[in-house]
Amino acid sequence: MSNITYKYIKQNSDIKTYINHADKALAAMGYTEHCGPHAAITAEAAYDILQTLGYPERECELAQIAGYMHDIGNCINRANHAQTGALMALNLLKSLDMPSEEIAVIISAIGNHDEHTANPVNAIAAAVILADKMDVRRSRVRGGINDIHDRVNYACVQSRYYFSEDKTELFLDLIIDKEISSIMEYFEIFLQRMSLCRRSAETLGINFRLVMNNSKII
Repeated sequence: MSNITYKYIKQNSDIKTYINHADKALAAMGYTEHCGPHAAITAEAAYDILQTLGYPERECELAQIAGYMHDIGNCINRANHAQTGALMALNLLKSLDMPSEEIAVIISAIGNHDEHTANPVNAIAAAVILADKMDVRRSRVRGGINDIHDRVNYACVQSRYYFSEDKTELFLDLIIDKEISSIMEYFEIFLQRMSLCRRSAETLGINFRLVMNNSKII
């Protein structure tokens, strides 16, 4: 185990720079927010998911680190950003003398978070996938509503996740303003992501449930 903590990673100026430049690149292409708030929300949710399920504290923190760094590859290009981000994380974490065993699971999670190439190959990857894909919220929209992704996120007036009392089910509970976007539009862009969430939950030995406007969808 190393002494490289999530707090240290979050304060690291180099990592901050890459995250901010990744977000600027995505903003130029018209994508929703992927900078500090999304990174932090993904990190905290990944940690919380594993902690709730009783995983060791260090494993929870490694998921937190992977969640925070998962989108840095966007500063190179949106295409294959998961894989380039994993390589960037490898170099950054090696320079901090983090043990290879810890680096391996972090870069595996980063390299497997994009729904086009993702696989929940381990618990940390599964937690990062769930945390990333569950971050649907109005505040991710920049300025005006330019496309279906903006419209669906802007229509989400309430978003929360929670576990069932026995911790066998993870719920993503959304309230969608249907005057802005239909539920069908949500599935038009997020069906693949929800399928990935289901597989990721299964990797953790639980079931993924989606609730929209107080109705269970999945």
